Amino acid sequence: MNGCSPNSSYCPTHKRLEGKVAIITGGASGFGESTVRLFVQHGAKVIIADVQDDLGHSLSEELNSFGSTTYAHCDVTNDTDVKNVVDLAMAKYGKLDIMYNNAGIPGNLDFSIVDADNENFKRVFDVNVYGGFLGAKYAAKVMIPAKKGVILFTSSIASVSCGESPHSYTMSKHAIVGLAKNLCVELGQHGIRVNCISPCAVATPLLKNAMGLDKSEIEGIICASANLKGAVPTAEDVAEAALYLSSDAAKFVSGLNLVVDGGYSTTNQSYMTIIKSLMP
Repeated sequence: MNGCSPNSSYCPTHKRLEGKVAIITGGASGFGESTVRLFVQHGAKVIIADVQDDLGHSLSEELNSFGSTTYAHCDVTNDTDVKNVVDLAMAKYGKLDIMYNNAGIPGNLDFSIVDADNENFKRVFDVNVYGGFLGAKYAAKVMIPAKKGVILFTSSIASVSCGESPHSYTMSKHAIVGLAKNLCVELGQHGIRVNCISPCAVATPLLKNAMGLDKSEIEGIICASANLKGAVPTAEDVAEAALYLSSDAAKFVSGLNLVVDGGYSTTNQSYMTIIKSLMP
């Protein structure tokens, strides 16, 4: 078996994660699914951790002709579930090389703090922040004795560019970057690298459900507002970032918030847009 996805025309000649063991939370769809597929192509053994059981089992069965994936039900807000998925990796493979805390939710699209729903705020923090905290905690427990490992988080462009996402979501993504940087300092002495990936808007199932629009409509909005023209951001772009940060190519990269947004967060074009609209 060559380890390539049956639905992919891309097959790496150099497998950058050969022999590595990874857990990917939220791995059944969106960024997680794309990362699972890419990691398997690059030789990793992957545990797909998610609450979407049907999607998770289907993805695992599809890729398991290569003997590379296992699905595990995991609610990242449940301490026992997160501990169990790390224990599964240790029992099945004897190690854990990569913990990718990718699971997250957007929460309600309530942009006014006056009208914000308190329970929604708590739920967003439970999944996005507490879930990442638990994943890092249990991964660190097995990585510290091994003196090596990679812990990744999915943050968001909302961690560097404000005003375009609800308060709960924006705050949670800032918190994830803070956690990653603090962990980078603590765990560096143990040879463990910790990094974040902050994508811009991508037409994943999560965003489609949140916005109530189809993929083409969302991509049209993204491309119209993009700084970098001629390319449509995809979940595969995030997977490629995760591959790089998980591989030995990034062996001295830690504490990074890798923004995957085509330069969108470097500028605010509102002023020039208004000026151009007023010019004859």
